[in-house]
Amino acid sequence: MSDVLVIGGGFAGVWAAAGAVRARRAAGASPSDLRVTLVSAGDDIVIRPRMYQSDPDRMRVPLDRILGPIGVRRVAATVTGIDTGTRRVQVIGRDGSTTELTYDRLVLAAGSRLVRPDLRGAEHLFDVDTMPGAARLHSHLHRLPAEAPGAGRFTAVVVGAGFTGIEVATELVGRLRDIATPVDAAEPVRVVLVERENVVGPELGEGPRPRIIEALAELGVEQRLGVGVESVGPAGVRLSDGSEIAASTVIWTAGMAASPLTADIPGERDRLGRLHVDEYLRVTAAPDVYAAGDTSAALALDGHPVMQSCQHAMPQGKFAGHNVAADLLGLQQVPFATEPYVTCLDLGAAGAVLTSGRERTVRKTGQEAKDVKHTITAVAIYPPVDDVEAILARADYRSSTWRGSAGSQPGETAVATAV
Repeated sequence: MSDVLVIGGGFAGVWAAAGAVRARRAAGASPSDLRVTLVSAGDDIVIRPRMYQSDPDRMRVPLDRILGPIGVRRVAATVTGIDTGTRRVQVIGRDGSTTELTYDRLVLAAGSRLVRPDLRGAEHLFDVDTMPGAARLHSHLHRLPAEAPGAGRFTAVVVGAGFTGIEVATELVGRLRDIATPVDAAEPVRVVLVERENVVGPELGEGPRPRIIEALAELGVEQRLGVGVESVGPAGVRLSDGSEIAASTVIWTAGMAASPLTADIPGERDRLGRLHVDEYLRVTAAPDVYAAGDTSAALALDGHPVMQSCQHAMPQGKFAGHNVAADLLGLQQVPFATEPYVTCLDLGAAGAVLTSGRERTVRKTGQEAKDVKHTITAVAIYPPVDDVEAILARADYRSSTWRGSAGSQPGETAVATAV
C-alpha cells in the first residue's frame, strides 16, 4: 500500500484529498493500493473568504461530510513538524498525545496566516483571519451596546487598505449601524481605514481604485493614508504621525505569510514564504512533497505567481491531488493550469467591483457585481456534501473553479460568463 498524506483542511487540502481519490478510482486502483489521509486540527472547512461578514460561525462545512463519503481517512490533530528525510510527520492530538504519521507522498496545503505586528498593545487587536478571530470580533461588536456611552464606542479602525481591509471596512459600516441604532441613533458610527501607503488598495492597481474611493465616500469610511500604527489600547490607537483615534474596535488586516510548516521543507521560498514548485506542483527540492494553496508559489499561465486566494487554492488542490496519485500509480501527471484571473471586491452597502486580468480591468460595479460576489462566496466555493459522485466530479482538475462542472474548459466559469 502507498500512502498519500495531505496536511490542511482548507480549500486546497480538501480538494487535494478528493483529487487523489478521483485519480485512484479513474485508474482502477483500490484503497488498498493507495490510501489517502488528511490531517487537520479542525473538524470543518472554514469558508474563509466570508470571515469579514456577520455571524462567521455559520460559515463552515463539516469535513466528514466531504471526506467520509469518498473514503478519505481524517486525523484530527495539529502538525508540529515534518521530516522529509524519513517521510514522517509529527502531530499532537486533542488529548495532548503525540504520534507520527508516515507517507510516500505528501501534499502540504496548510494555508497561510496573518502576520501580526510587533507593537505596543497588539493584544487589543482583532482580526478576521480565522474562525476564532472572526467569532471574537463578532462577539465584541455585539457587546458594544453594554459599554458606557462615549467617544469611540461605535468607532472601528481598520489597519490595512488592501483587499481584506477594504471588505472589512465597508462591511463594518452596516454591521455597526445595525448594532448602534437601536441603542442611540444619535451616537455616531465611524469607520476609519488606515494605510501606510499613500493610496487605497495599493496592490489592486488603478483599475478599480476610483470605484473603491467612491464607495468609501458613499459609506462615510474615513481614510488615513501614508501613516502606520504606533500603539493600540483598549480605547483606541496612536498613529505614526502622533495623532490618536478613539475607538473601541481596532482590526488588523495587513500582511499574510505562508504556514510556518513550509520551513520544514527544503527548497527556495518567495517573500511570502511559499515553496517553489514545478509545473506539477511538486516542490523542486523535495520530490516526495507537493505544495498547494497558500503554501505554493505556483505559476499561472501568464507566468506570474498565483495569488493567495481560494480562486487559486481550489484548482491547485485538484491538480496536486491528481498528480500525487499519478506519481505513485505510475500514471501521467498533468501540468497545473489556471483559469483567467478575476477579482471581485465586496464594498458593503455600496455594492462590489468585479475586475479581470492582472491589470484588473473593471467589468461590473454596484449591485451587478455584488450578485457575482454572492454567487462566488455563498454558493460556488461551497463543496458538495454526502454525495460521492458530486464530490468526485468537483474534484476533477478539469472542472471549473467556480461552477465545478466536470469537463468545462478554462474560462467557462460563472465569473467569466458574468464578465
